[in-house]
Parts: sequence; C-alpha cells; structure tokens
Amino acid sequence: HQYAGVYFFGLKEALNSMVEIDKGLLRKMEISVAEAEKRTGKNAVNMQETYTVYLIETRPVDTITEGVTPAPDSLWRRYSEFELLRNYLLVTYPFVVVAPLPEKRAEIVWHKLSADNMDPDFVERRRVGLENFLLRVACHPVLCNDKIFYMFLTEVIYLFYIQADSRLKAMNAAFRVKNPDKRFTELKHYSDELQTVLSQLLRVRARVADRLYGVYKVHGNYGRVFSEWSAIEKEMGDGLQSAGHHVDVYAASVDDILEEEEHYADQLKEYLFYTDALRAVCRKHELTQFELETAAQDLASKKQQKEELVTGTVRTFSLKGMTSKLFGQETAEQREAKLQALEQQIEEGEEAVKEKNKESDDFVKTAWEDIECFKEQKDRDLKEALISYAIMQISMCKKGIQVWTNAKECFNKM
Repeated sequence: HQYAGVYFFGLKEALNSMVEIDKGLLRKMEISVAEAEKRTGKNAVNMQETYTVYLIETRPVDTITEGVTPAPDSLWRRYSEFELLRNYLLVTYPFVVVAPLPEKRAEIVWHKLSADNMDPDFVERRRVGLENFLLRVACHPVLCNDKIFYMFLTEVIYLFYIQADSRLKAMNAAFRVKNPDKRFTELKHYSDELQTVLSQLLRVRARVADRLYGVYKVHGNYGRVFSEWSAIEKEMGDGLQSAGHHVDVYAASVDDILEEEEHYADQLKEYLFYTDALRAVCRKHELTQFELETAAQDLASKKQQKEELVTGTVRTFSLKGMTSKLFGQETAEQREAKLQALEQQIEEGEEAVKEKNKESDDFVKTAWEDIECFKEQKDRDLKEALISYAIMQISMCKKGIQVWTNAKECFNKM
C-alpha cells in the first residue's frame, strides 16, 4: 500500500492477497474473546513485567451441525497486538471509520472503582470490549475481507510493522486547504461536539455513581444500628432485626449494581473513542484536498510561465526576468528548449491533477458511504444503551422502594 510500509516475518507475500468472505466474516466464522489470563515475562528491555493476554476463539459456521459443535481454534493475543492491528487498518483503509479499542486504563470512573489495569473486573470489561472490536471489524463490508485481519484471528505468527503516512504529520496549521468540503468540515465539528457531550455525560454518571455508593453504604449503617438496637429490645427485637436484614442485603448489592452500570458506561466510551476515528477520516480528506489544490496551483504556474515565454511579457517579478534585463535575452534555441520542457511539465501536471481529482472523488464517495453507515449504527447503539441504562435505574429504584416497604411491614408487626 502506498501509504503504509508493512513488513512481515515469513508472511510478506500475503499482504497483497485478500480473503473472499462475502459481506461479513461472521457468516462463515464464529469469533469470540473467550477469556483473559495474567502472565509474567520479560519485555523488550529484558525487564520482568506482568501483562494480560486474551484468548481468541474461532469456529467455522459450516462445521456446526445440530447437536454437534466442534472444538474452536484458539490463540492468545496481547492488547498491544490489538493496537497494531487497528493501526494497520487505520493506515490501510483511511476512508473507513475504524472501530476503537476499549481503554487501556480505566478513565472517567466512580472513585470507588479500581483504576488498576490488572483489576479482574476491569480486565473482564476490556475482554468484552476487545471481542466487540473484533465483531465490529468482522461485520464491516470492507475490513472483513482483509487478509491480515483474518490472519490475526487464525495465525500464531503474523507480526508486522506499520509506517504511518508521513504526509499527515506535515498537515499543520501552516497548510490549510483553500476550498474545504463543507460536509467534512461539519463532520469534524460534530465529532468535537460529540466528544464533549459524551465526556460530560460520563463525568456526570461517575459523580452520580459516587453519590449512589454513599446512599447504599448509609443503608449498611441502618442495618448495623437496627441489629444492635434489636439486641436490647424484647418486644421490638424481632421486627428491628428483620428490618436490619433487609437494608443490609440492599447495601451489599451496590458493588454488583455499579459494576453492571460500568458496562453501560463502556458502551458510551466506545463512541467517545469513535470520535478520534471520525477526525482521522477528516484529516485524510484534508490531505487529499490539499494535494489536489497543490497540483492545480503548480499546473497554473507552469501555464503562466509558458504564456510569458511565448509572449515575452512577465506578469510578476522574478529573478529570471531581472537576469534577462541585466544580461540580455535568451537565444531562440534556449527559448524553444524551455518551451518544450514546459509543455512536457504541463502535460504531466494535467495528468497529475486528473489523477488527484479522481483520488479525491473516490475517497469522498467511499468515505461518505462508510460515515453514513456509522451514523446509523451510532444512533441505534446509543439509543439502546441509554434505554437499557434508564431501565436499570428504574429497577434499582423499585428495589429501594421494596426494601423500605418490607422494613415498614417489619415495623408494623412490632
């Protein structure tokens, strides 16, 4: 690929081949990240480190018959290998909004939750996120056919190195396109706004979770007080002890509830990280447009030089024009040679502009189709996540009402 240097160890020739797998890989293969395992080994600088590996299991769909399920093929991958795969997809398919990976370390969480990336609960959520990433790629009509992705799922040795597009690094504030595509400009603004809104939502959710945790722990204090009180009462003792039991059970359930709630937060985080992929597509389009404008400007400059050479007039100040005035005009042979060179350069420039126009048009068409699909997916997923979150909150409130209803009955019996 012209934008990526991809080097394999023993598998270099496989880069240019593609796997023919319909519209989606999931039609022919079951994919899952079955489990996570903590390991200890030496890193690149020969130092001992602890890391987590994830077991990818695949099973061909056509081998599954009624009542008989064959053992899956499996291999272990580190999180860093998932990062390499995603970087490869970003570089190779710049027009695709590539699904993000789950966060490497816990961010925007309620403060009672461990931010340790070796914490079992966090590792489990990351396992789910990595499986979701593979399923997103396997469902994509373009990415699912990539040979390297297929090898990532099925081959133990597939290592490669990716050299990012260096031209993107050159796109800074000094290089601005003159005629930006309004759609991509609006998409970039939308991406920034979506990132802001989701970040705020996640922070509010974390604060609410902290307060909710405090409320549940207060119920634990109620349970302790009722239990101690029941020990000094005769007629009221049974009722107080029963009421204390109800609020104790309620208080103890908070950890599981907030851990479940964290899964809904992870769904929002996925689209928070998707905003970077949207901006990457916008940056690539800016680069394509910038190169087109540069080629067109260079062609216009060459045509102007030809016109000045033919007519003998210079529209703008140039060192060559000043030299001619000081040391005399060029000979006819020199002018003819320059004219021929300019005509050749103009012909090459016209071909370059034509090629850049086609590249830009193709990019816009393919990128916008993928963006439209992404928007539909985003609306569907976020709607489902927010509705599920609301249902969970309602369920939690009903449990709280039931606890105090039961406590009220206990008090009535005293």
